[in-house]
Amino acid sequence: MEKPKISVIISTYNAEEWLEKVLWGFEKQIFKDFEVVIADDGSREATKDLIEEISMKVHYPIIHVWQEDEGFQKSRILNKAVMACSAEYIIMTDGDCIPREDFVQVHYINKEKGYFISGGYYMLPMNISKLITLEDIEKQKCFNIHWLKEKGIPKTFKNNKLTANGLISKLLNWVTPTNASWNGHNSSGWKKDIENVNGFDERMQYGGQDRELGERLFNFGIKSKQLRYSAVCVHLDHKRGYKTPESIAKNVGIRNTTKKEKRVWTYYGITK
Repeated sequence: MEKPKISVIISTYNAEEWLEKVLWGFEKQIFKDFEVVIADDGSREATKDLIEEISMKVHYPIIHVWQEDEGFQKSRILNKAVMACSAEYIIMTDGDCIPREDFVQVHYINKEKGYFISGGYYMLPMNISKLITLEDIEKQKCFNIHWLKEKGIPKTFKNNKLTANGLISKLLNWVTPTNASWNGHNSSGWKKDIENVNGFDERMQYGGQDRELGERLFNFGIKSKQLRYSAVCVHLDHKRGYKTPESIAKNVGIRNTTKKEKRVWTYYGITK
């Protein structure tokens, strides 16, 4: 069997309702030549059951990479997922981000040696996150600003993420003040580059562990492309139970060392 052109890593933890919507979003992709690797940080049996059930309904292969629940160990499961990818190019996203139908295609078309891609997301409130049905995903209604406004989304500049296309999206990608960092919800890069910097630092807790990987990629000489207004997903709402002042402080410390010492390698990554 030929290798897929793209591997998509989706991280998840005990969120079957959201994960089902996300996997359905990938079923609706225009670009079809990809596999999905689920990085599961210790979910209950129900997640496994959902993955087995949905595997029968979607066109793409799903590889379920699971580890015991030992608290928040997202970096560790992401490293295992990277090693399970069979494609040379990897998109990373989260199990609460529904991809628009052109999501994989945009990453695929814009990939380039020596670069990683930084995409954006559009945050939805809990009530709309809940009411999105599989049919709404199938018909791409959850990316339609008029449909979202009917459901109560306010008018803000961020709505451009859903309405901009062609030259407008290119212009907005270019002028956005946001750094083109590695974002766990929507980024992509070459598997070889991720391996060259030894993947994610497994000491990192919740908050910014993906960005630290991006900072080591920069130190390694990899540049980034900003595609916030082109590679689009809608982010479903959820509680952030792991976010503590201690975890943020620890992460900031590790990131500061990475930047100051221009580190390209972590001793706490894929290779121990």
